[in-house]
Amino acid sequence: MYDLTACMVTYNTDEEVLGKIINCFQKLKLNFKLFISDNSEKNGLEEFIKKFSDDRIEYIFNNSNNGFGAGHNIVIEKLLKEKKDKGENITKYHLIINPDIVFEEGTVEKIYDYMEQHPEIGQIGPKIKDPDGKVNYSCRLLPTPFNLIFRRFLPFKKLIAKMDYEYEMRKYDYNHIMEVPIVSGCFIFVPFKVFEEVGKFDGRYFMYMEDYDLCRRIGEKFKVIYYPEAEIIHEHGKASYKSRKMMIIHSQSAIKYFNKWGWFFDKERHKKRKNFLK
Repeated sequence: MYDLTACMVTYNTDEEVLGKIINCFQKLKLNFKLFISDNSEKNGLEEFIKKFSDDRIEYIFNNSNNGFGAGHNIVIEKLLKEKKDKGENITKYHLIINPDIVFEEGTVEKIYDYMEQHPEIGQIGPKIKDPDGKVNYSCRLLPTPFNLIFRRFLPFKKLIAKMDYEYEMRKYDYNHIMEVPIVSGCFIFVPFKVFEEVGKFDGRYFMYMEDYDLCRRIGEKFKVIYYPEAEIIHEHGKASYKSRKMMIIHSQSAIKYFNKWGWFFDKERHKKRKNFLK
């Protein structure tokens, strides 16, 4: 059984970027398997990955781009099938990670050790920094339509800033461990049993919001923890604020999210926000 399986979904990903994160994994002192689920039109990364000569890395060419969640589901389904066929667990933990992440030696091991001591945790997120060292406000309350959609079109900057301050939990100390409603989807570390209890990614989302949706489902049965004792660097971020196309995709996913969970009448969201803000 693996200590950890991990998966990253790629789409025309730069080889230099991919090489950095593969090098990070190769320094792990855990028994791991890394899957690269490639949504690109051509399998150009296959030869690049072969150069690492590491049988702990498995390349999967999907031959189509059905979205972020779909790319990860291919690996999750593969692991679930292997467990069913063999009648035993394939891995203890599973990590869903973006290709544009880098981390120091010992980071993942620190998270692994903490999870081993806290079986009540269903998902954990580390402290996230930008390349310049700035801490990312990576925790969130369960979102409202104002947080994700309407704010983009409102001209009231002070009101938007106030909403963002609360929604991104900026008044909280990001140097302390916290139980939170949502942690960033760029690094999703879970016990593999979580997928058996809450399911995999919801296929209705092409990109964006699938991580919120999964985290919310996990939070209904387990604790979701922000763990700043471990740090990662996210080299790129907020693409939907830099691209009109990505903004449209983000908005479409947000609409699907609220169609599923509720727009203005979401009792669970209201209850969790109220309890947390206390």
